[in-house]
Amino acid sequence: MDFSGTHLLADLFDCDHLDDEARIETALRAAVTAADATLLDLKVHGFGTGQGVTGIALLAESHISIHSWPERGYAAVDMFLCGRRHDLDAALEALSGVLDAGRIEQRRFARGFSLEAIAE
Repeated sequence: MDFSGTHLLADLFDCDHLDDEARIETALRAAVTAADATLLDLKVHGFGTGQGVTGIALLAESHISIHSWPERGYAAVDMFLCGRRHDLDAALEALSGVLDAGRIEQRRFARGFSLEAIAE
């Protein structure tokens, strides 16, 4: 099977603005632009004053999503972009910069590979 894309999961710690829907939207839009992806739709939902925010950017190439816990200064980020041309590093840097993340931990997974095909 051909390469389908990279799935990046990131934990952002010591963040600010995690209860601010407009700031989360700005962070998602910055990530989409930095990745050079095609935005189809963007939805953000806040759970109330001082509460977390969930947001998703629906992309022609897949998605970028975030879920925040302002009381912990923590956000969980999920980025999946098909193809090799997209810059996930730039996307994560843009998103985490808007949220003033103090620390980032990330994991990446190549998607679209069959383990059986790799073993052959």
